[in-house]
Amino acid sequence: MRRFLSHRRLFYTQTMAFHTKILPVDPSHFQFEINRADPFPEQNAKPIVTDPTDRAAIQQAAQLLTEEECVGIPTETVYGLAANALSEKAVSKIFAAKNRPQDNPLIVHVSSLQMLERLLPNQTIPPVYEHVIRQHWPGPLTIIVPTSSLIPSSVTCGQPTVGIRFPSHPVARALIDQCGFPLAAPSANSSGKPSTTLASHVFDDLNGRIPLILDGGQCNVGVESTVLDGLRQPPAILRPGGVTYEALERLPGMENLQVYRKHFVDLELEQAPTTPGMKYRHYSPEATVILLENATDPSVFEQQWKKELSKQKVRRVGLLVTTAPQGKATYEGVECIPVFMGRSDYPEEVARGVFKGLRDLDTQNVDLIFVQGIPETKEGMAVMNRLRKAASSVIEL
Repeated sequence: MRRFLSHRRLFYTQTMAFHTKILPVDPSHFQFEINRADPFPEQNAKPIVTDPTDRAAIQQAAQLLTEEECVGIPTETVYGLAANALSEKAVSKIFAAKNRPQDNPLIVHVSSLQMLERLLPNQTIPPVYEHVIRQHWPGPLTIIVPTSSLIPSSVTCGQPTVGIRFPSHPVARALIDQCGFPLAAPSANSSGKPSTTLASHVFDDLNGRIPLILDGGQCNVGVESTVLDGLRQPPAILRPGGVTYEALERLPGMENLQVYRKHFVDLELEQAPTTPGMKYRHYSPEATVILLENATDPSVFEQQWKKELSKQKVRRVGLLVTTAPQGKATYEGVECIPVFMGRSDYPEEVARGVFKGLRDLDTQNVDLIFVQGIPETKEGMAVMNRLRKAASSVIEL
């Protein structure tokens, strides 16, 4: 493994090649034993793997993680590239495999509140998060908490806080529990590319860079977790995601909840972020992306992309849309390939399909992708956040 500087960004490069294996696991074979006497029964439930083949897959993955290797794992948001969050050597392999900038912090994943408490300086979860945890953990939500000496500075990029998530995906929960230590797990893609929502996406990006991918099927949420900083006053969503602003703002302690870039901007935070997704361009396919905002009306979208296409010299165009496409067509000699990402009135559908749609169009070798924007309500806020970061150009209609 080598380190080098490029444009003031520190990278690790991976020199070891692997024969990457994919092991299927069936989430329906994972159950949870709940102790009703526990004050947090759902959050401290014990996972049980009922199928011996799946149990063996979990054990194999846990053994690799114990040996300080990286493993691709399913979560409810996107696939994660997991490594032992308490091992600086293991964490460095995440940065190497992804070619990730070294100043982009990682989120730590736990499988119980007891595991989280052991990571905190005083073994106490900040009280501001009690209602949030009861309502939305396990799930697609990351909370910012004080870090401790147990967590390497490479995870936090030297910040005094760390992002912690408790995933709801049964495979991820069982794997972390089997390991007995928390996992750092950013999205399992090459840095800057669209996040991975299928095991095949992980293989496309990381084949040869990691030894194993657990295939738990398509991710149910489709965008990364919401990052909530309750230590700030007022509390703030630093990155919108699978838990919506609308769901959080009605909880006790969250009445004055803000959203970064919607309600406030902090340039110092952008330069030294406490969470991923704030500093660098992300989620970009090989093709150029043009996002057309306020284009939920299909006729408006069509009129605008045709107008913009007249300014381009391309041979094949992708259309990422929220209305059922009619199939491939040709416009002024340019092949146009539509891909449906979900209905704009159902933003959870679009969230589930947006990264997959970008990757599908890349496989069809389009030169340019026009994306139909959606309203920023509920999961739509997360979708538009990702699309703006992926886009080379954003056109407001």
